[in-house]
Amino acid sequence: MPMDWMGLKGLGSDLGLAKDALHIYGAVAIQIAVALLFRRSLANWLPWLFVLLAALLIEGGDMWFGEEAHVQQWQIDGAKHDMLNTMVLPTVLLVLTRYAPSLFNVGRPLLPDPADEAEKVRDGE
Repeated sequence: MPMDWMGLKGLGSDLGLAKDALHIYGAVAIQIAVALLFRRSLANWLPWLFVLLAALLIEGGDMWFGEEAHVQQWQIDGAKHDMLNTMVLPTVLLVLTRYAPSLFNVGRPLLPDPADEAEKVRDGE
């Protein structure tokens, strides 16, 4: 199985993507896919938790199926780096959708249009 795991991890480089980019793209793809699958908002904890679980499983797989007989410090440092890359954007999306949802209101301006306000005054509203 270690060959399959490492072969799968090499797929990203075969596609010309940096390893760090794969973590970021994969995390956001998982978060959005889980939100759609379970019909939850990105403001819900469930999609974020799935990303966290996937990241932990992948980093555990890296250590378990790695070529080293025992876990080395460089593997732990690499796992920390990968976890940070994986979780930053999903965490930002979770926090913004929970606490600043107006940033995601599609089709509605964040601030009132002054022209619309002037029209309301003219119309006596």
